[in-house]
Amino acid sequence: MDAIVCSRPGELQLIQADVPQPANHQALLKIHQVGICGTDLHAYEGTQPFFSYPRILGHELAAELLQIPTGHGFAVGDLVTVKPYFHCGKCVACRQGKTNCCVHMQVYGVHVDGGMRNQVVLPISSLVAGKGLDLDQLTLVEPLAIGAHGVRRAGIQSGEYVLIVGAGPIGIGATFLAHAAGAHVILMDINSEKLAHCRAMISGLTTIDAKDANVEQLLRDYTQGDMPNVIIDCTGSQKAINQAFHYLAHAGRFVLIGLQQYPVTFGHPEFHKREATLMSSRNATKEDFDYVIRLLQQAIIPPTAFITHRIPHVQLPIVFDSLLNPTSNLIKATVNFT
Repeated sequence: MDAIVCSRPGELQLIQADVPQPANHQALLKIHQVGICGTDLHAYEGTQPFFSYPRILGHELAAELLQIPTGHGFAVGDLVTVKPYFHCGKCVACRQGKTNCCVHMQVYGVHVDGGMRNQVVLPISSLVAGKGLDLDQLTLVEPLAIGAHGVRRAGIQSGEYVLIVGAGPIGIGATFLAHAAGAHVILMDINSEKLAHCRAMISGLTTIDAKDANVEQLLRDYTQGDMPNVIIDCTGSQKAINQAFHYLAHAGRFVLIGLQQYPVTFGHPEFHKREATLMSSRNATKEDFDYVIRLLQQAIIPPTAFITHRIPHVQLPIVFDSLLNPTSNLIKATVNFT
């Protein structure tokens, strides 16, 4: 069968791999569609923490069950997605129910080979029922759950001002989710075309071009002088993260969904006088997956807001470089195996 492996930074290959055989606690899945995430792009660039080469990429899956033992609530032919975070169940985080940040975390497509192949074998415990969602919706469940977890970490209250930094798929998802929580949402990015796309998708959305010399004043004007109560970074950019500390309201919360390799720096006196809260947000929980699936079922989050590129899997090694070009206006690309 075909598989797509990132053999080293800057090199993606289409290879032949053995068809997997499931054990008793596993299911055999046919992969229909895989979303390309920032993790995959950063792995290709060589800037992804927690990553080793060679690695089969892919953890945003829309798949069909080919084989599964009886008694688990699934049937052959069911469409599913996957919770791609394999946790130990025993560490200090797992004992608190925070399996998303397990000490011994193994993320599919990052720590272990992922789903960019025709068929995969996965633990039955990782399967998430499709519940009537189509392939595009299923592909988006995992990245939307990432955003949902960050929004939940922020504890957003209705009427608060929330600044989302980064108009990629995680940022757009967080924008929808913060809006659903009743917030006044501001979306900021350096790409004006992405911001225009988001305004067309989300009625009444306020956007700010991060290149504007008056960003701080624009935020102050929009928030009635208070500045944002919550900032959620979805860029994974050191510069964007460090700069955003200047935008935080007193008593504000800053949530880092985006991940990068280098130190985060900020002035202690400014942070201290705000009695600000800084927190990271890693992966997602079953609760986040369930919430996102409900919103997708209700058509509150449309796939058209995200998917901009569709790529046959055999073409991916040829075109992958182009996805890194800012002029591609990529938001979300899917790799199609059928």
